[in-house]
Amino acid sequence: MAKQPAKPLALTLGEPAGIGPDITIAAWLKRRELGLPAFYLLGDEALIARRAKALGADVRIASVSASEAGAAFPEALPVVATGELASAEPGKPDASSAPAALASIRQAVTDVREGRAGAVVTNPIAKSVLYRAGFRHPGHTEFLAELAAEDGRVPQPVMMLWSPRLAVVPVTIHVSLRDALAQLTSELIISTVRIVATELKSRFGISNPRVAISGLNPHAGEDGSLGHEEQTVIAPALKTLRSEGIEAKGPLPADTMFHEAARNGYDCAVCMYHDQALIPIKTVAFDDAVNVTLGLPFIRTSPDHGTAFDIAGTGKANPASLIAALMLASRMAAAKTR
Repeated sequence: MAKQPAKPLALTLGEPAGIGPDITIAAWLKRRELGLPAFYLLGDEALIARRAKALGADVRIASVSASEAGAAFPEALPVVATGELASAEPGKPDASSAPAALASIRQAVTDVREGRAGAVVTNPIAKSVLYRAGFRHPGHTEFLAELAAEDGRVPQPVMMLWSPRLAVVPVTIHVSLRDALAQLTSELIISTVRIVATELKSRFGISNPRVAISGLNPHAGEDGSLGHEEQTVIAPALKTLRSEGIEAKGPLPADTMFHEAARNGYDCAVCMYHDQALIPIKTVAFDDAVNVTLGLPFIRTSPDHGTAFDIAGTGKANPASLIAALMLASRMAAAKTR
């Protein structure tokens, strides 16, 4: 059995009108069956009680402090108040949604940085709801990087999607394809792969990580006939990475690097833009893929799906990805304590 972290995991509320409350309750109900690590939810106890009633879930809810959460977890779902109430009904975000979601994220980061929690696990947010409330970040990843800033320096966040069958990282993340092409540089590839290699060692226990690097163009540019970025941007980055002792393979044609035999040859695939990385993993591991933010001074995982407003409060939401996120956060936190 994997070593368990000494501190509970801080789980954010996510969008109150989405399925975050549903899958949180469903995960807690499976705690004994699956041997889940202790976690506590940062949010509004009354909202969780209402959602449990709507779901017909037999769950006891305990209003606790973070320091009390671990002891409460076996017998009750621990909820730590953030000071923001959430009045949204399932599928119907309202004016309370954004403040409640953001307060939960901020408090989770504070708890882990101040030693009350072992890792941050985030429920899905609705970016459109946050944008209407003035949120200025492209997504969770970039907001967490700002919260992780030290002495005015914001770390480079690296988004990994992980599953037992495949792990992928996009070099450029939540930007248009046109902007992704403009942002792609040798320096960005180098810094991204350095972070990936470092954290595969420190947080995943892989002593000699094998990183597969995709090309940008069809057939990895076909020796320059279908594009020059492989030669002018990606190859120089690979040369630098290999000189540092990182096992970086590529640039590889993206259309042939994700079948089963190819996946056996690397520990993580680093791709040039969002969909190039996320389409493969959402094809092979849609229900149990986990979003992991690398490059931060704390561990953060998240389910790899959205708020699913259409099924919130119905009992149809699948908690598998949240459960996988909790288990992976626990594994990573335990690795960091060794």
